[in-house]
Amino acid sequence: MKHKEIKFTIEQDEEKIPEKIYWEATDNPNEGLEETKAIAVGVWDHFHRGTLFIPLWSKDMAVLDMKRFCIEMIGCVADTLRNATGDEIMAAQIDEVGMALTQRLQREIKAAK
Repeated sequence: MKHKEIKFTIEQDEEKIPEKIYWEATDNPNEGLEETKAIAVGVWDHFHRGTLFIPLWSKDMAVLDMKRFCIEMIGCVADTLRNATGDEIMAAQIDEVGMALTQRLQREIKAAK
């Protein structure tokens, strides 16, 4: 049996707010820790039949980037649902939400210039 590993390392300030986030993975072609500004990990708890969700972002991540990260996660959820269940209708509805939020974000970006 083959084993894979994903590791996150979080540096926090005195108030336990992430300052730096690093990750490494068995299948990552780059060796060693890589820095990122945000991670989101979802775990299915089959015993309680619910999702455990861990979102973390560094305090220097830009707000617009955080919004884009969240929107892109919505797209990943749609793709996962489509591939795992074949439910095109639900996946399309999730995609529609992502597209509407993308348009809103684009308006925010224009207004900020």
